[in-house]
Amino acid sequence: MSFILSLETSVDSCSVALHENGILLHTELIKEPQAHATRLALLIQTSFQKVNRSIQQLKAVAITSGPGSYTGLRIGTSTAKGLCFALNIPLLSINTLELLIYQASFQNPQKAMLCAMIDARRMEVYAMLSNSDIVVVEETNAQIIDEHSYQSVLENQKILFFGNGAAKCMGVINHPNAIFLEDQIPLASFLGELAFNKFQHNQFEDLVHFEPLYLKEFLVKKSTKPLF
Repeated sequence: MSFILSLETSVDSCSVALHENGILLHTELIKEPQAHATRLALLIQTSFQKVNRSIQQLKAVAITSGPGSYTGLRIGTSTAKGLCFALNIPLLSINTLELLIYQASFQNPQKAMLCAMIDARRMEVYAMLSNSDIVVVEETNAQIIDEHSYQSVLENQKILFFGNGAAKCMGVINHPNAIFLEDQIPLASFLGELAFNKFQHNQFEDLVHFEPLYLKEFLVKKSTKPLF
């Protein structure tokens, strides 16, 4: 039996889920920016209480590996690693964009190509492009969106854009074949399904050396206020 805890902390929202053999038992979700540090532990505790199970029964912990929020990814990774070390269980990870593509594949009746986008500030996004069968054709990359973005692909086929980086691209990517799916966030409830497949194939992370996929270095803004 595979009893897996999934943590999604790569964007402003925060969600956790419990799956057994790939079947969702319970999930919790909050949509509060910068709430990961204060709410994640409580969401985990609540989830175990709801299913009347013990944390000692876990067989693995799954997380989204990024790209995404630097702070959110750090909190999710440290929490997952702590549980894995304490319980002596493996760590599983799924690329955040891959997760978004998997979720959107259930809302793609036109069989369009799937383009997941995570906001990277200004007009830059982290993106991944797949065909309608979830076969990746463009791996994770950071790009600045302008009126020429994806135009060569759009000339021949439809693309479904989604994720928190897609909204700001709606007024820039102008083409009849460009479709935008709104309000799509990565969810732990779907993460657990992908993690179960990795669990079955023993595709575990190195607990000691695993680091999230940031794509960019974290920049600390200097304060303009005097120290004294």
